[in-house]
Amino acid sequence: MIYTSTYDSPFGSLFLASDDIGLTGLWFDGQKYFADSIRRETTIALETELFSQTKHWLDLYFSGKKPDFLPPLHPQTSSDFRKAVWKILLTIPYGHTMTYGEIAKQLAKENGTSKMSAQAVGGAVGHNPISILIPCHRVVGSNGSLTGYAGGIDKKIKLLTLEHTDMNHLFVPKKGTAL
Repeated sequence: MIYTSTYDSPFGSLFLASDDIGLTGLWFDGQKYFADSIRRETTIALETELFSQTKHWLDLYFSGKKPDFLPPLHPQTSSDFRKAVWKILLTIPYGHTMTYGEIAKQLAKENGTSKMSAQAVGGAVGHNPISILIPCHRVVGSNGSLTGYAGGIDKKIKLLTLEHTDMNHLFVPKKGTAL
């Protein structure tokens, strides 16, 4: 069974999903790939302890504080590659960024290979089903481009600004996937 709830953030409504293990999804309304990992016919709207924890985390986060805990997460994917990328996303510190290329290099090193595709990393980042908590908004292009956020470039900028990220070297591309 998948449980669902909603949360009204300062940047728009969020849709939450969980199973008995942990949070399986958190999406901004209208986000690319919105709730694509759950089947609606197997869901039930129910406020659970996990949603209470997640909403407390979100309350802290949106008030400008760095939460010192993480609710149990259980992102759904059949891909070990995506899981590995999302695990790296969880290591990006609050208020900092990492490039797709840096993630690719780290994965290549962990897998004992000489090279990994930054574009493949971008695909995995873009399909992250648990926005904000698995901080895909902290991933930027190697040239400082704010690209590739499924929730929308405006929300990516707001989230990074909320975290007091140094935005001096970052920019919005004139064309691309972020727009």
